[in-house]
Amino acid sequence: MTTHVRLRRADAQGGADLARLVALYGGAARWMRSRGIVQWQPGGKDEEHFRLRMKEGEVWLAEAGGVAVGAYELWWDDEPAWGVQPPVAGYVHRLMMDRATAPPGLGRTLLARAERRIAEAGRELARLDCLTSNPRLRAYYEEAGYRVVGEQPAKDGGPGGASYGVTLLERRL
Repeated sequence: MTTHVRLRRADAQGGADLARLVALYGGAARWMRSRGIVQWQPGGKDEEHFRLRMKEGEVWLAEAGGVAVGAYELWWDDEPAWGVQPPVAGYVHRLMMDRATAPPGLGRTLLARAERRIAEAGRELARLDCLTSNPRLRAYYEEAGYRVVGEQPAKDGGPGGASYGVTLLERRL
């Protein structure tokens, strides 16, 4: 049975979407931790984080049956990972889903929608990064048509910040 997923831009007004995004992030972080992936921290992103991402870029929320099942952030630049770049790409961040309620294939659906949005904005590349020490996630993105174009070594995450290296991937649209 196919579950209909509705994708829409998240809205900071009223706070309901902000709470949903915080919950999705927390659930994804706990799922990672349960599998030994040390990257996202439960409680590591609050409503203010998502409010800022909505102001500086776009945040998209996927719902099925009125329940938030996934989300992602779309940035129009990413200097910390990619350095100063010409405006030719969109950067997908925090692709996340609720493992208990998300329909199968939601990750690829969200990625395809992000790519479509990037192309609609007149940009030719979709870029993302993943934890260098997570070969399974890297393979997932490579199977989706992304190619490795570099690596960013671990940096000091600062007080309370995580420190880890990332693999840089991109896909021509």
